[in-house]
Amino acid sequence: MAARRVGVISDTHGLLRPSALAALWGCAPIIHAGDVGDPSIIAALEEIAPLVIVRGNVDRADWAHRLPPNACVEIDGRMIYVLHDIAELDFDPAAAGFHAVVYGHSHRPSAEHKSGVLYLNPGSAGPRRFDLPVTLARLTLAQGVLTPEIIDIGAGQRLSPLAGRGGPRREAPEGR
Repeated sequence: MAARRVGVISDTHGLLRPSALAALWGCAPIIHAGDVGDPSIIAALEEIAPLVIVRGNVDRADWAHRLPPNACVEIDGRMIYVLHDIAELDFDPAAAGFHAVVYGHSHRPSAEHKSGVLYLNPGSAGPRRFDLPVTLARLTLAQGVLTPEIIDIGAGQRLSPLAGRGGPRREAPEGR
């Protein structure tokens, strides 16, 4: 089976950058971990690929009431749990059979493994906050393994998803 790419985005807060659309092109599905900010973002992402989306804490307008607070998605036999705020995770994903947990809220990109489960925060793809990078993520699923990649869409650089405490490590530009 060929490798599959899954797009992961969060905290758009009403802004969908052309660089985000370009980074998500060819991904299927796309997961949005909340704080969408505007229904036009949902429509734009759905034009690219099937969309799994959850409601974030700023998604309070009438259109957002149809968004669930969390979602479960199976992709090629891998179970992924999606919510906005990791502090609201109230069960053990490993014991429940999940392979990954996708979340947003903090605007800080991170990818780490705990008890065999990948915890992935794609960071914020919306308006820049403080000194945090503008990022999203891609998951590559090949031979049953989920491999995360954090993409800096604000500067066109790839970030190492497993960087140390100082935040993501910048690597060579990808030429985009």
